[in-house]
Amino acid sequence: MGYVAGKTIRELRERKKLTQKELAEKLMVSDKTVSKWETGRGLPDIGIIEDLAGVLGVSIAELLTGDCRENENPAGNMKKIHFYVCPVCGNIITSVGRGTFHCCGILLPEQESEKMDEDHGMMIETIDDEYCITMDHTMTKEHYISFLAYVTSGTVEIAKLYPEQEIAVRFRKKGHGYLYGYCNRHGMFRTLI
Repeated sequence: MGYVAGKTIRELRERKKLTQKELAEKLMVSDKTVSKWETGRGLPDIGIIEDLAGVLGVSIAELLTGDCRENENPAGNMKKIHFYVCPVCGNIITSVGRGTFHCCGILLPEQESEKMDEDHGMMIETIDDEYCITMDHTMTKEHYISFLAYVTSGTVEIAKLYPEQEIAVRFRKKGHGYLYGYCNRHGMFRTLI
């Protein structure tokens, strides 16, 4: 992680519709100081970073990396869920808005789901009020389905799977949504359910 860039300060200040003078007043520094930060002729003192991030409306991590995220899902519709999977430990992180997540010292990329293919086809059977999902997929320590997830507009249910285990999962029907699967070699796939 680097130190805060002048370009980041300028973009965030402009997004908040603040002048250099207004930002300076909020931080109790001069507008010339803010100008120096934004043009790369100076850097904000470490003691002011937390206040600077607060005034600009971002986290300290976002300020330092310049990777600022906006909530793209203010209504919290779970169908817009994002998955992040650690390639080291298999940890699964879900978010209703994009985020920046780390696990095992790694910045996790968001998993992009593909349509189901022949190798990752799920057999979905309805029994009473449940979806019964099975798959004919290898389940060795080198190549396996890590989890299945059933996502509706209001719920997410995840079934964690392990190598050498049969793929047979039941989810109680909660309405229309998506069924996701994650293969440790080929990534995320999904289908409408």
